[in-house]
Amino acid sequence: MAIRSIPEGFHAHKYHALGNDYLVVDPAEFKLILSANAIAALCDRNRGIGADGILYGPLPMEDVDGAVSKTFSLRIFNPDGSEAEKSGNGLRIFALYLYECGRVDESPFRVMTKGGMVECRVLPCVGWMCSISVAMGKAQLLPGSPSLSFEGVEYRAIRVSMGNPHCVLMGPPPSPELAKRIGPLVEQHPDFPNRTNVQFLEVLDRNNIRIEIWERGAGYTLASGSSSCAAAAAAKHLGLVGDLVTVHMPGGTLEIDMREEIITMTGPAVRIFDALFSPHTISLVRAMNEKDQGKEMP
Repeated sequence: MAIRSIPEGFHAHKYHALGNDYLVVDPAEFKLILSANAIAALCDRNRGIGADGILYGPLPMEDVDGAVSKTFSLRIFNPDGSEAEKSGNGLRIFALYLYECGRVDESPFRVMTKGGMVECRVLPCVGWMCSISVAMGKAQLLPGSPSLSFEGVEYRAIRVSMGNPHCVLMGPPPSPELAKRIGPLVEQHPDFPNRTNVQFLEVLDRNNIRIEIWERGAGYTLASGSSSCAAAAAAKHLGLVGDLVTVHMPGGTLEIDMREEIITMTGPAVRIFDALFSPHTISLVRAMNEKDQGKEMP
């Protein structure tokens, strides 16, 4: 059977950061606008490429402080098609993508997200492994009840914004089973009308914490950069840790620096593969766009 030719201009790039995987879709390389249903279809792990979300960018950006060449715009989408304000792992991946494309070097540059501007820097790479530092912004403590109860268990609750919402819970020792069972209940709790990311926190010592994560719009995930910042900030607020914290997650560790008001996160990212979409997938995206009645990105 002859293989049908694949149209030019339909590329994407798969990366992961501590097991949290994203598809980078560069508008310069992908000619179709993505609707919410198309995003969900591409992220489907059985019928699509499979991903914890899509990083759509870089997008056109107006001159910011005369530094247009060092400022980029990014939209971040969850696998259910909803838009996220910010993602630490996603930002490290996007920074590495820009670096591998030659659009940035090892000097600092900025990325505008829905959750605000951040500063990124790709550190010197060792072999195929690169670490990226991201100044994630200030941790803002949010008002709300200091405790939440689920299944008869009371959890201490610290609500934190990192440009996106988080609810850090302290209670039984964190486990994947606990995150998968209680996480959806917290995400959809009436206290959070726009839903929330959820972290189950255990403080190991003054410099180490452990978390399990349930992400809004994505579900259980192996690692999260913004969750790491929120959990570290919550632990510091309670006086349980110092300014330098290693966050341990199933996918690996991140270093969180809270010596300044702006929290800095440092950790790895890696490219998995570069994709050239087949005619079937291109047709699928077009069909999903039509299903959304011509709507563009949410």
